[in-house]
Amino acid sequence: MPDTAPLVLEAPPYRLRPLHPDDTTAMHHLVNDWEVVRMLSRPPFPYPRDLAEDWIATTQAMQARGEGYHFAITGPDGAFVGCVGLRVETPPQGGGRIGQLGYWVGRPYWGRGIASLAAARVVRWALAHLDIAGLRATAAQDNAASIKVLERIGFRHVGTDRQSFVARGTELAVSVFEATRADLDRSPASPPTQPGAPRRLVLVSAAALINQQGQILLARRPEGKSMAGLWEFPGGKLEAGETPEAALVRELHEELGLDMSRACLAPFTFTSHAYADFDLLMPLYICRRWKGEPTPREGQKLAWVPPHALHDYPMPAADLPFIPLLQDLL
Repeated sequence: MPDTAPLVLEAPPYRLRPLHPDDTTAMHHLVNDWEVVRMLSRPPFPYPRDLAEDWIATTQAMQARGEGYHFAITGPDGAFVGCVGLRVETPPQGGGRIGQLGYWVGRPYWGRGIASLAAARVVRWALAHLDIAGLRATAAQDNAASIKVLERIGFRHVGTDRQSFVARGTELAVSVFEATRADLDRSPASPPTQPGAPRRLVLVSAAALINQQGQILLARRPEGKSMAGLWEFPGGKLEAGETPEAALVRELHEELGLDMSRACLAPFTFTSHAYADFDLLMPLYICRRWKGEPTPREGQKLAWVPPHALHDYPMPAADLPFIPLLQDLL
């Protein structure tokens, strides 16, 4: 289900684009620097030019297989300033696939916040477009700058490990960081809920749109929204004074370009879920009739899914209770 990597990711004033052979000279010049390479685990020192050429070719092959996505970081003038990317891996202990994040910036460009901008941009893109459950990163414990980058963009410190650093010729202690969608959705500017304070109740109306083949429409939350990359039943929040049916008619028109009457919506069930910062109440309606062809109007991806395959699509926790009920119905 992963999307193809876009040609360009914008991280103003910087731009991220896939690496190509023309980057070999600039990349070799910047990474073949002891102060840069000693903080990276795999490259040797000195760093041969042909190794840079081989690595760029490897990143292109990894992207073609969906195993990794690596980008050149370029400045406003197009100059090559560093690299950022991730490898898609399945942890040996099982669980969902993760993106292993990595980045470096050439020494002439240090102190400008480039690593934070580039890493945050790739992380947002990856969670919205790749079939991964979360992200992981490591940093040598003497690499204070890299640790600060990870903390700044929302990663959690989860432990320590040891890792071989080829340039230094030894194993070093590393700090291990992880980030899930929940970590990155949590706004540092939002004050935590005080004990005893009333919790916010959010009302959302959703629809199971069922076509003539018995498939159900799912929408993937686009980049820029909370829980980006997860699949959900289309719908949205109730506005002041709206009924759940009126909200759903409006949302399905705004999001998918569909026209329908309230009579097309059959109440089916509801779910409630306690998220970290609010409580959600969501009725689900069955809908088999509408006018128009579902068209993504908000950058979301759509999929018609047979009931037996619903569990293959990662969903927000609030949507999960609907799956067995829909499977029983259909």
